[in-house]
Amino acid sequence: MHVAVIFPAAGVGRRFFEAGRFANVASKIEAPLAGKPIFLRAIEAFQKRPEVRQLILAVSPDRVDAFKLQYGDKLGFLGVTIVAGGVKERWETVLKALQAVDAHCTHVAVHDAARPLVSQDLLARAFDAAAKYPAVIPGHPVNATLKRVADAQPAAEADPLDAILGSQADTAPAIRKVVETVDRTNLVEVQTPQIFERALLEQAYANLASGVWSGEQITDDAGLIERLGQTVHVFDGELLNFKITRPADLELAELITGQREQREAASLGARRLFAHDDED
Repeated sequence: MHVAVIFPAAGVGRRFFEAGRFANVASKIEAPLAGKPIFLRAIEAFQKRPEVRQLILAVSPDRVDAFKLQYGDKLGFLGVTIVAGGVKERWETVLKALQAVDAHCTHVAVHDAARPLVSQDLLARAFDAAAKYPAVIPGHPVNATLKRVADAQPAAEADPLDAILGSQADTAPAIRKVVETVDRTNLVEVQTPQIFERALLEQAYANLASGVWSGEQITDDAGLIERLGQTVHVFDGELLNFKITRPADLELAELITGQREQREAASLGARRLFAHDDED
């Protein structure tokens, strides 16, 4: 199994910048996580896997030159190919990246560049599953209570004093009515990497590129495989394999990364200590 890993990274990340932070960061995936850009930590996790033969980073078309200038040396050392992604939709980015997949690759994995905490244990499960089934995705059980809600209620009639004192209507939380409680039995939160036999994924994207399918409401690559009538299998994901969407996610990722690096440093120190003992 020879795997090409595509990292879609052409999105703007509007929700990440809503709080007005990170004004000096060009894109969400370039925000620093424990001293490294988010996207680089995601890539490095796959670089350790023997099944991986190609790493493709698909960035915004207007950021290709900037990425090559700022990160080219490091990405070149890791063997990463930088390509121009789409302008509007994620699927356009994956489609463009597929065109850069090496002819010798038998499988394609798609992993969010904004999921930097993917573990080696999860990747081991991913590649084991991909060796058995043509389309596999990680899923984590939904533990929270889920409610379906109606659209947000119209804003209350404006108070004339708001125009003088400053309206608070824009900052008030949206109020919605509960429609139903959703049965969470067998529901999973889908993550990445999603891994597919190459021919299967290319067939699905060919339907998009040719206009046979509409690109509307496509949220993940597995949904395209389902449209083909093919079975998608789910293996166990991990709670910590979350996607960084807002600044609070990055703060949590900082804490987790710090703990992981402390454990790795302690483990390395212990191995060196016992190695010296063995030499004696």
